[in-house]
Amino acid sequence: MLAQAHFLFIGGTEIGFILFIILLVFGADKIPEIARGLGKTMKQIKHATNDIKSEITKSAEKQGFDLDITKDVRKEIDKVKEEVEDITGVVKRKF
Repeated sequence: MLAQAHFLFIGGTEIGFILFIILLVFGADKIPEIARGLGKTMKQIKHATNDIKSEITKSAEKQGFDLDITKDVRKEIDKVKEEVEDITGVVKRKF
């Protein structure tokens, strides 16, 4: 069995074909401009997401909500992992 990298269920051949079509449609001159525009858009989205997160966090702190729920979840996950390891013993799968 060959190990292949898949991005969103698309193989390397499909990604190469898509990039080839983009090159044909837009031309080599426009690709850097498009990439720059996508980069700026991604940066703006990330900044807006961080702003929204911080506003939600501030509001939750003002209301007195427990924001550290991840500790409880992590403890439960670790507990389940230990129980599974105790049940299965030292059986390991090899691929």
